[in-house]
Amino acid sequence: MIIKDITNYLEELAPLNYAEDFDNVGLLVGNYNTTVSSVLVTLDTLEKTVDEAIEKNCNLIVSFHPIIFGGLKKLNGNSYVERVVLKAIKNDIAIYATHTALDNSNDGVSAKMCEVLGLENPKVLIPKKGIIKKLTTYVPTKDAEALRNSLFSAGAGNIGNYDNCSFNILGEGTFRGNEKSNPVVGEKGKNTTEKETLISIIFESKNEAAILKALRANHPYEEIAYEIITTENIHQNIGMGMIGELPSEMDEKAFLLYLKATMKTDCVRHSNFINKKIKKVAVLGGSGSFAISNAIKAGADAYVSADFKYHEFFKAENSILLADIGHYESEQFTKNLLVDYLTKKFSNFAVILSEESTNPIYYI
Repeated sequence: MIIKDITNYLEELAPLNYAEDFDNVGLLVGNYNTTVSSVLVTLDTLEKTVDEAIEKNCNLIVSFHPIIFGGLKKLNGNSYVERVVLKAIKNDIAIYATHTALDNSNDGVSAKMCEVLGLENPKVLIPKKGIIKKLTTYVPTKDAEALRNSLFSAGAGNIGNYDNCSFNILGEGTFRGNEKSNPVVGEKGKNTTEKETLISIIFESKNEAAILKALRANHPYEEIAYEIITTENIHQNIGMGMIGELPSEMDEKAFLLYLKATMKTDCVRHSNFINKKIKKVAVLGGSGSFAISNAIKAGADAYVSADFKYHEFFKAENSILLADIGHYESEQFTKNLLVDYLTKKFSNFAVILSEESTNPIYYI
C-alpha cells in the first residue's frame, strides 16, 4: 500500500478543495508513491511526534494542523518548524495535513464536537460558497441520454437528497470544419446544422476532474463545446461550525460545568450569564470568534469555540452565552475521528493514535 492510497481515502472525508484559501493542506513532506509501513495520527506534528513515529515504525504522519503554514525559505533548523521538517526528511517520514478541509467536512471537527457533547440534529453553521459548479455542454440529441448518464456516474447532478439532476433544452447547433477536421456529423468545409441538446448540470468542485474525463470520453464530437462556472450557491452540508440541540435544556452554570467535564478542559472562559436556559448550541473547533454573529443569527443559546479576545466577549450583547474552552481542547477529539475513519477502511493495517499531547498551553 502506498501513501496515495491512504490520502485518497482521507480526501473522501475531507477533499482538499474544501480547505480555506489561506490554508496549507495535503502531503507536505514525502512522496505519494512511497510504500507505507504504518500511520501515526496526531493533532500537531512536533519533534516529539516525529520521534514517536520513528519509535513506532510509522513512516506516515497524518496531522490535523499543518507543520508548514507559510513558505519556508531555508531549512537550517533555526525554528521548530524547520527542525520537524528536517527530522522527518532525514528519517523518510511523510507528513500529511487535513486542517480546514476537515473543518469544512460534514463529518469533520465540528461534527465530532457535536457527537461528544451529545447534540442532536446538527446542521452546518456557516455553509460554504464556491464549492458548487455548473457545467453546460451541447451534444447531438441522440447522444444526450448516454452523455448525461456518464456525467451522473462521475458525480454530477447531486442536489441535497436528489441525484441525476439536470436541465435540458432542445435546439440546433451550427458548425463548419476546416480541412484538418474530422467531423462526426456533416462534412468538412460545409456548413452543418444538427439537432442538439443543451445539458446544464451542477456538481461539487471536488468531482471536476472526473466529470471532465467523463465528458471527453463520452461526447461524440471531435471538438467539445462546454463551459464551467463557479456558482455563488452555498452548500448546506459543507462549511464551518455546526449547530444542534441538547437532549434536555440546562441552566447556564450547569451547561458550563457539563462543557468543562465533557470537553476535558481545565478552564472555560465565558461571557456574562443571560438568564436563559441552554438548549440550542453552536460549536466550531479552533479559533472561532469570526462566527459569533453567525451563532447569534442562527438562534443559538450558547456558542462553544476558542481563542476569543477580550473585546469579542462583548459581542454576546446579552443574547448568547459565549464559551471559550481552549483551542486544543476544542479539537482534541479530531485525531480519534481520523483513527476511527482510517481503521474502518484499513482494518489490517496499523493506524496508531499518537499518545503525545501537543497542547502548548498550561494552566495553574
